[in-house]
Amino acid sequence: MSDITLYHNPRCSKSRAALALLEESDITPRVVLYLDQPPDRGELEELLRKLGLGIRDILRRGEAEYKQYQLDDSSLSEDIVFEIVAKNPRLVERPIIVRGERAVIGRPPKRVVELLED
Repeated sequence: MSDITLYHNPRCSKSRAALALLEESDITPRVVLYLDQPPDRGELEELLRKLGLGIRDILRRGEAEYKQYQLDDSSLSEDIVFEIVAKNPRLVERPIIVRGERAVIGRPPKRVVELLED
């Protein structure tokens, strides 16, 4: 099963746990260090389609950038939110695991197992 991609932040315990679960299942995912290689809008839209979520659904509300850019303001257009997220990838919930046409946010990490079982 080599069609697994992990959007990973090695400093995040949940992300490390998701990687460990994959490795315990003898899966070596393609690892994207998304803080170093931020996804552009097209990639974000594709991830959201696979997750079945909207851009606001994957925001980390506790990050300083969330408050700084007033992302709780529902009047901000989706275009503006995408622009902010593309420039501030820390805002993206992590980890995101992709398998084919499906994806999950690995919080809790056992959600990775759900993706592998299908």
